[in-house]
Amino acid sequence: MSRFNLALAQFGVYAPRSWSDVEARLAREVTTAAAQGAKLLVFPEYAAMTLAALLPPAVQGDLRGQIAHLQRFREDYLSLHRRLAREHGVYLLAGSFPWEVAPGRFRNRAFLCPPHEGRADYQDKRVMTRFEREAWNIEGGAEIPLKVFDTALGALAIDICYDVEFPALAAAQADTGAALILVPSCTDTLAGHHRVHVAARARALENQCLVAVAPLVGAAPWSPAIDVNRGAAALYGPPDRGFPDDGLLACGTLDQPGWVYAEVDLARVAQVRTEGQVFNFRHGREPAAGPAIVERRSL
Repeated sequence: MSRFNLALAQFGVYAPRSWSDVEARLAREVTTAAAQGAKLLVFPEYAAMTLAALLPPAVQGDLRGQIAHLQRFREDYLSLHRRLAREHGVYLLAGSFPWEVAPGRFRNRAFLCPPHEGRADYQDKRVMTRFEREAWNIEGGAEIPLKVFDTALGALAIDICYDVEFPALAAAQADTGAALILVPSCTDTLAGHHRVHVAARARALENQCLVAVAPLVGAAPWSPAIDVNRGAAALYGPPDRGFPDDGLLACGTLDQPGWVYAEVDLARVAQVRTEGQVFNFRHGREPAAGPAIVERRSL
């Protein structure tokens, strides 16, 4: 299936009072998108941090301490997304979770849940922002593998927020067959929102592929991690034959919670790579487009 409907969440932060609230909210969101015919649903980076509202107030205010306490919810959180994916027959990218991979060590992990029985797989974020490095306790690193997921919809990859700002990551995924790159994001300023979107557009151009952004939006003054969230969802393609002149296939309203829907046709990715006005994907792998000799001159 190369053509399908995509749903990108502009997921509004909230403060659940119980696990039942979490289940009801996610079930309502997924039901809404599935009813519109979406076959791939994308939730944003750190959407799981809303679970911190279920912790005691003193723990909620402890930026580093709260992620250890969140681990009590992680299996239920993953199981909920897997169940909703199966019930609605959709692929579901869960909002990323600060996952403990060893005692006291955490990674920013996003699970892709399939519409059938079987395990979910995940992508960990590789490059940490200053906030994640300096204020929080989230790890990245070159040892984290990049993955390309072969699904019934096509070959997908995930670059979590800041990762999309580094061209080599998306290029490696595209070289391994990814035609669509999902970018769950969480940014607290308009500058951060624009950095992610400028990067997403550039990756779509460079790799002649599709790049989809899904942000966290709204305010959670009770949370030191997701207190302010700005952004809009969007789907970008290369500005070339078969795509809009500006490459913009869909875009949401800034900071407004809800779903942004778009039709995806991965056959157009293959077509533009062979029949485009330019061949960024092919020519970007040629020696002339790689590391260059730079001569510095004085005039």
